[in-house]
Amino acid sequence: MGENMDKLDVIIIGSGPGGYVAAIRAGQLGLKTALIEKDKDLGGTCLNIGCIPSKALLTSSDHFVFAKKEAAKHGILLDNPRVDLSTMQKRKDKVVKALTGGVRQLMKTNKVMVLEGMGTITAPGKVSVKSSSGETQEIETKNIVIATGSVPIELPSAKFDGKTIVSSTEALCFEEAPKKFLVIGAGAIGLELGSVWNRLGSEVTILEFLPRIALGFDLELSNLLQRALTSQGIKFHLETKVTGVKVENGRAVATATKANETLTFEADRVLVSVGRRPFSEGLGAEKVGVEFDEKKRIKVDKHFRTNVKGIFAIGDVIAGPMLAHKAEDEGIACIENIAGKSGHVNYDAIPGIIYTNPELAGVGITEDQAKEKGMNVRVGKFPFRANGRALANEDVEGVVKFIADAKTDRILGAHILQHTASELIAEPASVIEFGGSSEDLGRTTHSHPTLSEAVKEAALAVEKRALHIMNR
Repeated sequence: MGENMDKLDVIIIGSGPGGYVAAIRAGQLGLKTALIEKDKDLGGTCLNIGCIPSKALLTSSDHFVFAKKEAAKHGILLDNPRVDLSTMQKRKDKVVKALTGGVRQLMKTNKVMVLEGMGTITAPGKVSVKSSSGETQEIETKNIVIATGSVPIELPSAKFDGKTIVSSTEALCFEEAPKKFLVIGAGAIGLELGSVWNRLGSEVTILEFLPRIALGFDLELSNLLQRALTSQGIKFHLETKVTGVKVENGRAVATATKANETLTFEADRVLVSVGRRPFSEGLGAEKVGVEFDEKKRIKVDKHFRTNVKGIFAIGDVIAGPMLAHKAEDEGIACIENIAGKSGHVNYDAIPGIIYTNPELAGVGITEDQAKEKGMNVRVGKFPFRANGRALANEDVEGVVKFIADAKTDRILGAHILQHTASELIAEPASVIEFGGSSEDLGRTTHSHPTLSEAVKEAALAVEKRALHIMNR
């Protein structure tokens, strides 16, 4: 940048959902903005090696299961359907390319300057960008937003080698389904990628340190999900601690302890999906005095300001759930605060989803969390087997559950297990956002026949008023 160029209003480091959405909002508000990205494609983990490619494979593999096991029930006779994995992977790559290209176009539309390279904060208001060819330039700005996201956590006893012991990145790109696939960690990533390869022919075993799967989601629905995935052929070992993984001749042997017993598991591929950690080091934040917490997350106030004036942080590098939509909303709120408006995020209304089949979705508090906090709540439940559209779809697995304040009837949480839970959860999330009650939702007309009627019925069930089931 030439010396005579005006100083930028904001530099955003990282082009994932948090960073690129912040850049769009900054452009809309007329702020002079630069976006720095170390990779050649924009979109971060989510678009390139996370949410989007995994959903592409989940959809493709789900279609295969339908063709193989469900189509005949509908009178559709398909003889011996087979998978062409390279075509499936090419389709996934095409989806990713369309979206990353779309983000680049959005940067142009919103007059955001995109710089490829590693961004390092050298002083408050100063960022140096080192391109892949080794050239370095320093740019000045009034504000810096750190949006550098997260990376997979490595187990000391099972270090990634990119071939046999892999992270989600490589597990999205296998050229053939591993015969035996071992997954360490039963969170969203482990369950989703375990599902993909189970559907495509792998023998999948999932090891989990905790006594349950899907931590953070409603326990009752998580247990129902585990039952569904077990019936699909996935084996689970809970309360199982992995002590080591050895690789010999391209095959892995994992050892683990379960109730004082030592277990061994052989596998062709091992996915370590025990969570993600903030990608917060090495970008100069610590050198300019930005404070971190004990988990290496950047400390911010409710306006996303760090302790250093003019430096902000959003998304996976700060506290809270590591979710793309949480990062997006923080990016918008952060930029609005920089522009002198008042942006905020309602952390009580952020849905979380596991995209297995059935999908598990939740927003707000769970029944167990309400009990732990000693809250007086009422619970309403409705099963999809009593829903007309679910029956017509031959998709009756699952349930909707509401948690409402016993005194005010305000909705505090909603949890859904169903093939389309990721879409259905949006309604309770918006009612929570507006501070609505179970009665508000229960009195809202829902089209018939739809799966969304089960959401209405569960809301009515809070007051034992569900229509299409015997109320106890």
